[in-house]
Amino acid sequence: MGAEAKVLPSGVGEPAILDGTIVIGAGAAGLAAAHALATAGVTVQVLEREGRLAGPWHRRHDNLHLNTHRDLSALPGVSYPAGTPAFPHRSAVIRHLNDFAQTHRLPIAFGVVVDEIEFRDDHWLLRTNTGLMAARHVVIATGRDRQPFIPAWKGMEDFSGSIIHSADFGKASDYAGKKVLVVGAGNSGFDALNHLSGVETGQMWLSARNGPSLLPKRIRKIAVHRISPLMARLPTRLADAAMAATQRLVFGDLTKYGLPPAPAGGASRLGSDYTAIAADDGAVDAIKAGRIIVVPQLREFRPGGIVLDNGQTIAPDIVIAATGYRTGLETMLGGLGVLDAKGVPLFNGAANDPKLPGLWFTGMRPSIRGCFANARIQGAAIARKIASRNR
Repeated sequence: MGAEAKVLPSGVGEPAILDGTIVIGAGAAGLAAAHALATAGVTVQVLEREGRLAGPWHRRHDNLHLNTHRDLSALPGVSYPAGTPAFPHRSAVIRHLNDFAQTHRLPIAFGVVVDEIEFRDDHWLLRTNTGLMAARHVVIATGRDRQPFIPAWKGMEDFSGSIIHSADFGKASDYAGKKVLVVGAGNSGFDALNHLSGVETGQMWLSARNGPSLLPKRIRKIAVHRISPLMARLPTRLADAAMAATQRLVFGDLTKYGLPPAPAGGASRLGSDYTAIAADDGAVDAIKAGRIIVVPQLREFRPGGIVLDNGQTIAPDIVIAATGYRTGLETMLGGLGVLDAKGVPLFNGAANDPKLPGLWFTGMRPSIRGCFANARIQGAAIARKIASRNR
């Protein structure tokens, strides 16, 4: 699928310039962008550092399901098979991404690691493990959850228990009989607690610096995510109010159980600090039943336990750090000045920097709609911009 490749002459010692777009990353955002570009008649090449599609999904834990509904989590032209649960399992997501790439015959080069990109007046030069490449446009779609992040807590190297990132959660059954501390009350933290609430663990704790923007997966038999397109059209202030009212109506006042209030509304935090909305599927009931005790922030590790900010000491067997991810883009983008202090691109989707024409980002921020719906929207918007400039 796509236009006939046009390769332009280059300078001495440099590669030929692709008169089109190189997409870096073959996740949902990269694949959606590549499909939209090819449909718009733009020559496209996708570079993927992994040896297969959906590498991160293959590595995630066996219990993982999407928090977004299948009808709003499909890429263009490909549907989930009949019988797929409302919230697809990671295996269904892996199959969906592969079906999408095969259906649209997307040109993907696997095992290509982009080390650095550089702007050269009218094109971009890419230094990769397979050599130099060049193109008029580059779309970076490497994902905002590329590198799991664990803070450097004091004393953690001497802790006698285990410390893992939520990305390495594994099987919920592995935690049977174990005392578990989850650090972080965001989307990943509640995902871990949702799964743990169905297992006969020892005592569980949740260390929360901020209260979450929290919604149930379902209200009665209605999947809450199905109303996300409507929520996304609301002004931020109204979306904040609607989510807060839903949270209070469904769960009551969670501060009574130790959860601190959220510092801002759910929609506001999506835009300000890129905090995704958490989904409850059993964790709140476990908190209310006392199976999960909400405690203050972690102060330091000691060989036999953990000291909290209030001076209390607890002794978990396992600490799950639901402490977020980093993009890992600092090396690739060098001194371009396009990243904030946390490595998140300063612009995303159809927006770009006029001083760096041809550089685009997609899939770098969370959305009320969810990552798949956002991938479709942003990919189409980028393709329109690039196609219009090529005319």
